[in-house]
Amino acid sequence: MTRQFTANLRNFTDDVINSSCVGGNIRSVRKDTGWSQEKLAIRSKVSSDYKGRLERGEVNVSIETLFRISKALRVPFSEVVKGLD
Repeated sequence: MTRQFTANLRNFTDDVINSSCVGGNIRSVRKDTGWSQEKLAIRSKVSSDYKGRLERGEVNVSIETLFRISKALRVPFSEVVKGLD
């Protein structure tokens, strides 16, 4: 991890992030790839139901899950968490 990225992670108070900020980012990137929620769920090893709720901002999401999603989408982690300050 880069120093800047590590420093940004320290700004979070625990290992769970409210998904209201990231759900839209994930949905946007997923749609840009042409993937369904189900395809992303399979590739990121996240249930389809949870994935849909995450995109709608109805659930909290762990940093680990966000890493899996960004890896599955082949985008930088910063792309899925942009807008968090």
